[in-house]
Amino acid sequence: MTRVALITGGNRGIGRAAAHALADDGIDIIVTYRSNEEEANSAVAELSGRRRKAIALRLDVTDHENFPAFADELRKRLREHWRREDFDILVNNAGFDGLTPFGRTRATTLDSLYTVHVKGPILLTELLAPMLRDGGRVVFTSTGLTRYVANPAYSVYASMKGAIEVYTRYAAKALGARAITVNAIAPGATATDFAGGMIRDDEQYRAMVTANHAFGRVGEPDDIGGAIRAIASETAGWITAQRIEASGGQNI
Repeated sequence: MTRVALITGGNRGIGRAAAHALADDGIDIIVTYRSNEEEANSAVAELSGRRRKAIALRLDVTDHENFPAFADELRKRLREHWRREDFDILVNNAGFDGLTPFGRTRATTLDSLYTVHVKGPILLTELLAPMLRDGGRVVFTSTGLTRYVANPAYSVYASMKGAIEVYTRYAAKALGARAITVNAIAPGATATDFAGGMIRDDEQYRAMVTANHAFGRVGEPDDIGGAIRAIASETAGWITAQRIEASGGQNI
């Protein structure tokens, strides 16, 4: 049976790279997007070009009241496209960077970071867990910033990711009897839209980041996609409850 992966925020950045990597491993893909349907359709077209079945579903991870409706739609699409009502891999990737300079943290920003990076992934994972096939995979996206301290403006963002790393271990315990692994991938500095694309576009900033870096470069989305592919592989069934940093040796 062909494995099927659901990737939140799979229309861009790390989520899109993960979709490519999993597709190259023979996995069919469901990407979710919040608002940019054209971008999501483009991602689906790319996956189809890799000879994988792919669809896009709209999901706002802040709209928790509509999660049950999303689950119903997901189940319907699984029946239509794969003749099944379960799937194999859940990658909780959707997110944003939200700055909180020390002493100037806004309650609204803190609430948004919590909603997107903690509340949303937890509620979605627990709702969809019964639809995950036994022996499946759950991957949460964390950050290298839970290990090393960089700009204090990322303090709350990193703290929320730290919370999801703790939840990863508890979810791994809860789902272990079904041989479902649960891990967190922690990317280092990666050239995406994060922080307004600064890591991708600002040469001076990239030089500062790579000054203490084993590989001497920032990561690319494909680097993280490849790491997610490894964690989600069928041969990784004995790896669970782990924070796995994919940073190329940043700040070691």
